[in-house]
Amino acid sequence: MRKAALVATICLTGTVLAASAVRGANDAPQPGDVFTATASLKTAGGTSVAAPVTITITRWTSDEERTKALAALKTGGAALKTALDGMPETGTLQIGGRTTPLRYARALPTAGGKLVTIVTTQPILFVGAGVPEAKPKTGYEFGFATFEIDASGKGTAGDLAPAAKLKIGQQDAVVVDDYGVEAVRLTQISSK
Repeated sequence: MRKAALVATICLTGTVLAASAVRGANDAPQPGDVFTATASLKTAGGTSVAAPVTITITRWTSDEERTKALAALKTGGAALKTALDGMPETGTLQIGGRTTPLRYARALPTAGGKLVTIVTTQPILFVGAGVPEAKPKTGYEFGFATFEIDASGKGTAGDLAPAAKLKIGQQDAVVVDDYGVEAVRLTQISSK
């Protein structure tokens, strides 16, 4: 399994760097935002796999819900799953022909656009050992993605953990323990 502390988890913890300028009301994320991307990975054996991704936001997670989710995560992954499952869905993530409901969707302003973080309370897909449908493993109950979109609605790269464990690390950073051995990258990101 691949472990990584993703810097982009600031959307879950709520920390914003001073470089994030105050945005105007017109820059606020809107329900109904749709993002498209390509999810791709390259296995250790050299096989490349890619699939289209569509993320549809029906509502954004509120500050109160973010606070509740963070408090639950400090208790553990099971508490976070319970807390998020008790909240209304925030949209969907579709990869290929599979659609997974979102339980957390947060966008924070950055110096050049916005940083989007999404969480599902069920695995999106188990990818391991170069096999797209690897066997499920206990504890990998979340899907997690983060990406940045510039002011024109374009993004260059993001990360997707289709099956992950989430926990709190140092300085309240969210640590993502990804089921997969290879990283799944989001590229060709754009908002509709």
